[in-house]
Amino acid sequence: MARRFEIKDTITRQYRRFSATGWQLVVRLLTPYDYTDPVSHFLASQNDLFRHALQNLSESDMVGITIQNRENQNKPIGISFRRKDQLAADVILSLLQKVSQSNARFNALDKLIMTVHSVRMPVGIGRGIKRGRPLPVMAHLKKSVVEGKEKKLSGPRVNNSNSKSRK
Repeated sequence: MARRFEIKDTITRQYRRFSATGWQLVVRLLTPYDYTDPVSHFLASQNDLFRHALQNLSESDMVGITIQNRENQNKPIGISFRRKDQLAADVILSLLQKVSQSNARFNALDKLIMTVHSVRMPVGIGRGIKRGRPLPVMAHLKKSVVEGKEKKLSGPRVNNSNSKSRK
């Protein structure tokens, strides 16, 4: 199935200090073909556009979206930062509906500037940072390291080779 929008320009920007990426898409929604319902075509094209803009993000990334008409840049439509899995098509389309009714001129067939900012959130315990020292290093540094040397014994033995016997 062909895309329902045409990408005119793309700009990408990295914010390394904040693990954030921003990109700006200048798109134009295509006109409905085969005498389809214009409202359903608009909704389907918006779904395709959001799916395309969010395709390279993981589910835990925080995403903020701003859409503005190239002709009327005074009133942008903004979607606040949310996790990607919380950005459902219903939420986006209800916000588009509310804001587009209040805008003086928001023609969907004009060129739209869609700015997407995403912040990569850490998942899990991090990047596998090793903590502590290996056992041979600790055995060399400490005198009372417990080592299990024989498999037949029920518990580990204490290595007292470095300690002096008490009288």
